[in-house]
Formats: sequence, structure tokens, C-alpha cells
Amino acid sequence: MPVDRATSQAWLIWSTAVVVYVAALFHRTSLGVAGLEAADRFHVGPAALSTFTVLQIGLYALMQIPTGLLVDRFGARRVLVAAALLMGVGQVMFALASSYPLGLGARAVLGIGDAMTWVSVLRLAAAHFPPRRFTVVMSLSAALGGAGNLVATVPLTLLLASTGWTATFLIAGVATAAYSAVVAWRVREVPHGVTQPPVEPVPLRTVAKRVVSAWSVPGTRLGFWVHFASMSTPAMLGLLWGFPYLVEAQGMSRPDASAVLSLLVVVGIVAGPLIGAVIARKPEWRMPIVGCYLGAALVGWAVLLGWPGGVLPPGVLAVVFGVLAVGGPTSGVAFALVRDYNPLHRVSTATGVANVGGFAAITFTAFAVGVVLDLTEGLPVAQAYRIAFLAVVSVLVLGVWRTAVWWRRARAEVFAAEERGEQVPVQLRRRRWDVLAEA
Repeated sequence: MPVDRATSQAWLIWSTAVVVYVAALFHRTSLGVAGLEAADRFHVGPAALSTFTVLQIGLYALMQIPTGLLVDRFGARRVLVAAALLMGVGQVMFALASSYPLGLGARAVLGIGDAMTWVSVLRLAAAHFPPRRFTVVMSLSAALGGAGNLVATVPLTLLLASTGWTATFLIAGVATAAYSAVVAWRVREVPHGVTQPPVEPVPLRTVAKRVVSAWSVPGTRLGFWVHFASMSTPAMLGLLWGFPYLVEAQGMSRPDASAVLSLLVVVGIVAGPLIGAVIARKPEWRMPIVGCYLGAALVGWAVLLGWPGGVLPPGVLAVVFGVLAVGGPTSGVAFALVRDYNPLHRVSTATGVANVGGFAAITFTAFAVGVVLDLTEGLPVAQAYRIAFLAVVSVLVLGVWRTAVWWRRARAEVFAAEERGEQVPVQLRRRRWDVLAEA
């Protein structure tokens, strides 16, 4: 049963859990400013370098539905403990790896641990906070996660320069693994006084049916494509290719490039709670906000790729990166949609399905950029990046198209439910395009 108020214990449990998510964002994005060092350490080119991110994010995407099932079966507390241990071990392995295969293995372990964090934090938020607070807590969790991303920009650049590769990542890995003990001690599955219902193992056939049922809901499909379209661009830049692009194609110094890259985080931290508060009070504004961001993102990419000569003024780069950064907070709309349009017993599965969208897009774009950069070797660096980033724009255009399609279909489903006399989570007003679509 949902709780009716947020207690101090709920905030303590949530804050303990969200630290694991902060660590996950740090580990996930640490290669963003360490990519050039990784290329030198492992003696690899752009395509092989992108494989680090492709492997890590690909495993993250593949693990989303299994993670939802693990949380349902074993509870968010145990899954978060396992996540902290796996991320810690993976980062220690990465610190000590001296060969490319060992580095890949380390990032794979990191990706599996990272994949277990977000769904677990959302489950704890749903268990300990009333429904009206869920969207705000979710947005606050994502914004605080940006603190881990922020540490992985300028501070990590300076730390790598002063202490070196091995010491930097070794400290991060050991600290994360040690924090698993704090999670095991502090986190509780349900509020004090509430009995946790027993959970039976879910047969594989039932799992498949649950996934199919979640995917058949227009709200889930819409959530998938919202996440696909809005999250992929800022994450791709922050995870791997933003820093090399700023240094190699735009001629920035490493500290200046780190400062621009940190805008992806700072803007997300500021915009996340604001967007969360707006969509909590005005849920009918969720998709208009998504539409405005996607339009602004297309304009931003047009500026990056169409600027004469390919080298942009630092101020313009900062503005474009700041605009693209809003995609991270905007992607949270996907989880609000999933929560509204799926029954409670299927929310975790549907959340995993929607979460796959953005990470599938990141996996493709990160790898495609690396391959194109290898193929365009010999061209001016700025031109090579402009060609490579066409893959990112293509994915964005696909996401915009599919989001528009499922936005219309989801609205039609809401209107049909209202006509049947059913209760709907959000009251929508018919627009001209709804009438034309029905005709």
C-alpha cells in the first residue's frame, strides 16, 4: 500500500541509496574525460575506444529488465549492495588493467553494477514516499546523480593529471565497494511497521508475458521513445565523445573542455528538480516540455554541424551544450508516463523497458561515431567529427518521429478510455490534430 506521508526515515533511506546512484554516474561517465588517456594506455584508436562505452552501456541496456526482476525477487536493498560491490570491483580492475581485453572486462563489470542502481532507487522511492511525491523524488535523484557526473569532469581531469591513472581509479573503486556496507546497514525495503509481502519466483514464461504486456501499452512505448530521443545526445557527449570533440576538433585546452563538458551536468542538476516540480503539478505539460526540448536539440545540432569552418566560438559551444543538457532531466518524463499507464505489479518491468530506449540509442551512437572517425582518418579533424556526428543526428530524428507517433496514439488511448467511462491518470484536452487523427 502506498504511504500517505514522507518520514525522516524515508529521507534517510533514500539519501543512503541515492549515493550509490551518484557513484554509478561517476563511474559511468569517468571515461568522458579519461578517453584520451585510455587511448594512450591501451594503444587503441577511436573505434576500439568507443567499444569501452558500447560494451558498458550495452550491458546496462540489456540488464534493465533482468534488474527489474531481481528487484522484485530479492528487494532493492540487496540489489543495491550487489551494485556497489560490482562497481567497486570493476573500477579496481580498470585501474590495474594494462591490456585492452582486461580493460573491456573491467568496463563490463562496471556496466552490470551500474545497471542495478536506478531501478532500485526508484523502487525504494515508490515504497517510502506517497505517490504525489514520487515525481519530485525521482527528479531530485536524477539531479543528485549529476553530482557524480560533475566530479567526473574538471575534478577528475585535475586528479588524473596530479595522481595518475592507477591511483585515481583505485581510490574510486575501493570507496564504492566499501560503501556497500553502509547500504546494507541503513536501507530498508519498506517503511517501519509495514510488513513486506513474500515474493515468489517468477517463471520465465510469465516474465516474457509481463514484458510483452508492458510493451503493448501505448504509454510504455511513448516512454521508451521519449527516453530514446531525449537522453541519447547529452549522454553520448558526456560519456565519451564530447571531450575529444572539444579538444581535437575545437582546439580547446583540457581544462576549458572539461568546463564546457561540466555544463551538461550543471544544467541537468538545476533543470531536473524544476522540470520534476512542473510535471508533478501539471502532468499535462509533460509532453509539451519534451516537444520543446526535441525542437531545441535539432536546432543545437544544426548549429554544431553547420557552423562555417566547423570551429565554433567558445560562447556558442557553451550555449549549445547547455541546451542539449536539458535532455537528461527531460528523459525523466518517460518514467512518469510508465508509472501512470501501467498497473502497479508491472511498473518495474515497464520502467526497465522504457529505460532501455535511451541506452540503446547511446550504444549505437557511441560506436557509430568511433567507426566513422576511423573511416575518415586523414580528413581535417573538425570535418571528421561533423561527418561522424551525423549518426547522432540521425538517431535524434528517428526518436523525434517515433515520439510524435506514440504521443498521438497514447492520447487516442486516453480519450478512448474516457469515453468508456474509465478513470485516466491525466486529463487531456482534445486538440485539432487529435480530431484529424481520428478522422
